[in-house]
Amino acid sequence: MTSVLAPPPQGSGLKPVPGVPGVPYIGSTLAVMRDPIGMARKRYEQYGPVAWGWLLGQRTCTVQGPEAAEVVLVNRDKAFASGPAWSYYIGPFFRRGIMLLDFEEHLHHRRIMQQAFTPARLRAYMEAMAPGIVRGVESWRPGPGFKVYDSIKQLTLDLAVDVFMGVRLDDAERARVNGAFIDAVRAGTAYVRFPVPGLRWHKGLKARKALEEFFYRHLPAKRRDGGDDLFAALCAAETDDGARFTDEDVVNHMIFALMAAHDTTTITLTTMAYHLAKFPEWQERLREESLSLGKAQPSYDDLGSFTGIDMVMKESLRILPPVPALPRKVVKDTSILGYHVPAGTMVVVPMLSNHHMAQWWPDPERFDPGRFSPERREDRVHKYAWAPFGGGAHKCIGLHFAGMQVKTILHQVLQRYRWSVPARYEWPLDTTSLPSPKDGLPVRLEPLEQK
Repeated sequence: MTSVLAPPPQGSGLKPVPGVPGVPYIGSTLAVMRDPIGMARKRYEQYGPVAWGWLLGQRTCTVQGPEAAEVVLVNRDKAFASGPAWSYYIGPFFRRGIMLLDFEEHLHHRRIMQQAFTPARLRAYMEAMAPGIVRGVESWRPGPGFKVYDSIKQLTLDLAVDVFMGVRLDDAERARVNGAFIDAVRAGTAYVRFPVPGLRWHKGLKARKALEEFFYRHLPAKRRDGGDDLFAALCAAETDDGARFTDEDVVNHMIFALMAAHDTTTITLTTMAYHLAKFPEWQERLREESLSLGKAQPSYDDLGSFTGIDMVMKESLRILPPVPALPRKVVKDTSILGYHVPAGTMVVVPMLSNHHMAQWWPDPERFDPGRFSPERREDRVHKYAWAPFGGGAHKCIGLHFAGMQVKTILHQVLQRYRWSVPARYEWPLDTTSLPSPKDGLPVRLEPLEQK
């Protein structure tokens, strides 16, 4: 039965947000996690771009389409806060990361943090990554059943630890760090949101303690010795007026950045690998592009020549954005596309389903990297039609690092291997947390014949 979120103020001319709340606290949570795109389409057909329901224990207003996304993400009247929203989901595990701060405090931290993502720093990270990428990719064992997701996740974590921290870890400690990040990320979408031993929330809290201990242990040496890694950059970063991060700030940002860097890049590369296996003509086109560069290791200035990789990356980010939804908390009464949204409401911008709206994307389920070619540029239909990195003040600060890492890794893979999946294979996606293939994406990996 349809009900309204809240009656609009008399004389405002605003409409009430419609929806079907369902069972309090639970609502459509299970259905959305099982089929986020299907549920979004159903909601849009019934109620239009703005609708509400219970989701993960919150009265949640879901806003669909790029026009609504722009209102929320650009946030001109400062009615939407990122921190309280993300804190509800991941706050205990990634507290005071850059995405969990707002307004002046967020701007202050972002200004300091930007010193770690200058072009000079990106060049240094790329040079530091190069040996680890080659070492990691060359260690892959060709054959049937090679699990792309598992292998890329291990590689990106190794790179994040090496390049972001500038320290070497033994296999046992790497496994502990990786396990802690997995537990921390998965805890955000726990159904039971208090520490019951053995369940997601409890595991996430233990993971946070382990990660804090890990970073605080390495912090004094990093403050003392410096280096070309992110950890050193955050320790040394300073604005023109002398603002710097405290030890607690550095640890909080490192835990968040390390999670964001290796998880999102893993999902992007895995999505690219899946579609390149399903569409071998694109795999061959990208391989020819990489081989024609004539360099085993590209320089920072060579990345612009990877036009095919860039199109496939953007199409993969459209089909499966690594962060499929962006939540905000309404901190004062506001409106979205003429609908009244009261203070205290959780608002979600569902980038995953927005990227699959036929109103904005022709044949949205089809893998078509040519959408992003200079001749077509279908993403230009609206500034927020394609927004895998978010937008506004909270647009991902590491987006250029992510693109650099994706292109550099795929270049090495294309030069060494060819991969395929059975003709009728469709990957089973787990969308209960950050999206990932339940089966690890098994492919037949074959070494490329060297000429």
